[in-house]
This record gives sequence, C-alpha cells and structure tokens, in this order.
Amino acid sequence: MRFSHIDIMDIPVYNKSAEEAFKVFIRFSKENRVRTLYTPNTEMVMMAQRDPEFKEILKSSDLNLPDGIGLKLYARIHGLSLKEKIAGVEFMERILSYCEKTELKIYILGGAEGVPETAGRLIQKKYPHIKVVGTHHGYFSKEEEPYVTDAINEASPNIIFVGLGAPRQEKWIHHHKRLLDAEVVMGVGGSIDIFAQKARRAPRIFITLGLEWLYRLVKQPTRIRRMLLLPRFVIIALYQRFF
Repeated sequence: MRFSHIDIMDIPVYNKSAEEAFKVFIRFSKENRVRTLYTPNTEMVMMAQRDPEFKEILKSSDLNLPDGIGLKLYARIHGLSLKEKIAGVEFMERILSYCEKTELKIYILGGAEGVPETAGRLIQKKYPHIKVVGTHHGYFSKEEEPYVTDAINEASPNIIFVGLGAPRQEKWIHHHKRLLDAEVVMGVGGSIDIFAQKARRAPRIFITLGLEWLYRLVKQPTRIRRMLLLPRFVIIALYQRFF
C-alpha cells in the first residue's frame, strides 16, 4: 500500500480521513487498470493471522479501509493514531452517489439468489440515473467462475461490488482481478443485503458508540463464535504491546 497507513497485526490499513480515502477512490476510477479495495475489520484481521494466503492478499491490496472500532482500539493500545473508522457500507453509498453523477457503471456480485437484483433495483430507485449494468448471486461453484467472469466483462462495468463474505470475496477478487475489465473492485461483505433491505444496520447511537457489533449479536445470537474474536483480538493487542 503506497498511501499513509498503519500496520495492525501486519495488515496495512489506510490512515487518513474518509474524505481523503474517497479522493483516492476517484483517482482509481480514472485509471486504466484494475484496483482492489477491501474493508478489513477486527474479524478479518484475526482470520488473516490463521490464513497466510488471506494475509498476503490484504497486504497486496491497493487500499484497505479500517472498518471496525476494534482497529481504533488496537491503535490506541499501541500508542498509534488511527485517523478514522471508515465503514464499508457508508463508503459504498458514497460511491453510488458519485457513480450516478459521473455515469460510471456498476456491477453487483454476491448475496443469495434474487438479492443482488433487489439491491440493484432499490439502488436505481434511490439514484435514478445510476447505471447498474449487471448482477449475479454469490452461490456459484468453482466450475462456474469463468461464466461469472465473462458475464461481468460483457456488462463492461467500471465498479464491481463483491459481497461473498470474507475471506472468500478477497480471494476471489485477488485471483480474478487480472481477468476483469473494470477500474475498481471492492469487497463489500454484507452490504448487498443492506442495500436489498434484507438486513439492517444498527441504529445510529450504536454506530456512534462503536457498539454496532453488539447490535448484530443481539439480532443474530448465532454470531457469538465470531464475536468472541473481538476479546481475543484485544488480548493479543495488549500482549503485543506490553510483552
């Protein structure tokens, strides 16, 4: 990563404001090459510690936005200053608004059957002049990947939103980016479900207080095993700092 960043457990994350990050995105969107944009959070950083391939993919990204209050906590424990938490879903929203104004074309890949189509329809309702040139669900097999790639390229998008869940989406992007005819490919996780109104973000008070993870846990108790990564993350951060 060439931009201002700090390393969190050996993962470089962007260390300027969301406004500055968006300027980087705009620059990417005007280049004649594929750029990758990921949004690592606490869970993804912990995954990367057990998955060397995933770690190397995050390290090779063109831009990693710090999407998690845990990353700010890590920085504070280590005496570092992480400028701002940049939520992936909010960054995606901003990209959509920009695409409507500039006529950049988008493609949505991910979610259950019917979900990306619904997301595309609701996005077009909110941004009437946006160009959603294609969608495809995320339940495709390894054998179907060439078809998916061909379908994306036939649609000729500028921006591809990939919501396959981590680390699958980052690995898919990394292994296919040289085959894709686009400017920016962004891993967006569950944001497609949110834009399709199949899932909701936490109320603003939870987001402001850095408790969005708690809201998700209350709504989906089955996430408890994933959420246990947060205290482990903090323990490791403290150990690395003091021992």
